[in-house]
Amino acid sequence: MNNQRWLSMSFFAFFFTWGVFLPYWTGWLTSTKGLSVTQASIIMGAGMIARSFSTFFLFPYAMRHMSLLRVIRWTTLLSFLIALAYLPESPFFILFGLTVLFSAVYPVILPGVESGASLLMQSEQIHYGKSRSFGSIGYTVALLLIGIVTAVWGEHTILYMMIIGLGAALWFFYQNAPDVLQAPPTSASNEQKGQLQILFANKPFLIVLFIAILLQGAHASYYNYGFIFLNDLGINGFYIGVILNIAVLFEILFFSQADRLFSETKTSTIFLVAAIGSTVRWFLIFLFPMTSVFVATQVLHSVSFGLAHFGFIQYISKSLPHNLIASAQGVYAAVAMSLSVAILTFPAGYLYDHTPRLAFLSMAVCSVAAFFLTLRFKGRFIVENS
Repeated sequence: MNNQRWLSMSFFAFFFTWGVFLPYWTGWLTSTKGLSVTQASIIMGAGMIARSFSTFFLFPYAMRHMSLLRVIRWTTLLSFLIALAYLPESPFFILFGLTVLFSAVYPVILPGVESGASLLMQSEQIHYGKSRSFGSIGYTVALLLIGIVTAVWGEHTILYMMIIGLGAALWFFYQNAPDVLQAPPTSASNEQKGQLQILFANKPFLIVLFIAILLQGAHASYYNYGFIFLNDLGINGFYIGVILNIAVLFEILFFSQADRLFSETKTSTIFLVAAIGSTVRWFLIFLFPMTSVFVATQVLHSVSFGLAHFGFIQYISKSLPHNLIASAQGVYAAVAMSLSVAILTFPAGYLYDHTPRLAFLSMAVCSVAAFFLTLRFKGRFIVENS
C-alpha cells in the first residue's frame, strides 16, 4: 500500500466512526438512554472539554515518547475497549464518566492522522485534499448505514455501529504503515519542551488559530442538535441520514478539488469566504426552521467547515517547521475542534430547550466575529506564504 492510499484509508477508517459519534451521539443519549437534551448537553460538553485537554496535553506528550503510529494504534485500541463499556445499562453518572473518558481518548486519533498527513505532505508531497476526501466518504457511508439501521432496528444500534467501526479501524492501523510514521521520537523531539511557548509567541499563528476557533466553534449546534432538530421536524431516521449526507457529499467534492483550487489562495481570503458561508447558513436555519431550508443549507458545509479546515491545515504546512506541526495539530484539535464546540454546547443546549432555532442563530455570532477579525488583522499579522 503506497503512502497516499494509506493516508486515504486512515481518514476513511476514522471518519466512519466520526460519522457515528458526531451527529448521533447526543441523539443516542436522549433516545436510547432516556436523557433530556440538557442532560445530554452536559455530558457531551464535559466530554468535549476532556477532548480538548487530551489533545492539547496528552497528544503532544505522547508524541515525545512514542512514534506517531504507536500513538494512533494505542488510542484506537483504548477507544474500542471504552466503547464496549457502554453496552450495560448505566445511570447518568456512569454515562457521564464513560463519555468523558471516551472523549479524552477517541478523538486523539484525528490529530494523529492529521499529523501524519502533514508529515507526508512535507516528505512525500502527497495531496492532502485527495486523501481527506476519503474521510468524507467514510463519514457519508456511516450516515447512510446509521440511517438504515436506525430506521429498521432503532436508535440503540448506534452504539453497535460505533463498536464495529472502531474494531475495523483497529485492524487497519495494525497493518503496514509509512516509514516516516514509525520513526521513534529522537532526542531532539524529547527536548521540545517549549514547543507550545514557541507557537504561542508566533503572532500570525495565534491570529489564524483564533479565527479557526470561531469558525469551527460555530458548528456546535449543528453537530450536537442537527439530528434532534430534524427528528423534531418529524423526519424519518433514514431520511435524516440522507439529509446529513448532503453536507458530506459537498465536503467530498470540496476536498477532492481543494489542492487544485486553493493551493495559492491566501489564508485570509479562505477565512473570509468561510465566515460568509457560515453566517448565511445559520441565519437561514434561524429565519426558516423547516426541512427544505435545512437541506439547502447543507451545501454550505463545504464552506463553513471544509474551507476553514483546509485553510488552517495549509497554513501550518507552509508556515511552521517540521518539529512544530504535531503540537500545532494538537492545539488546533484541542481548542478549535473541541474546546470551542464544548463551551458553545452549553448555551446552545439551553437555547435549544427554549427555542430550537435560537441555538443556530447563536452560532452566527462566532462566524460574524471571525469575518471582522480576518478583515482587521489580515495585513498586520497573517503572514501569507506561497
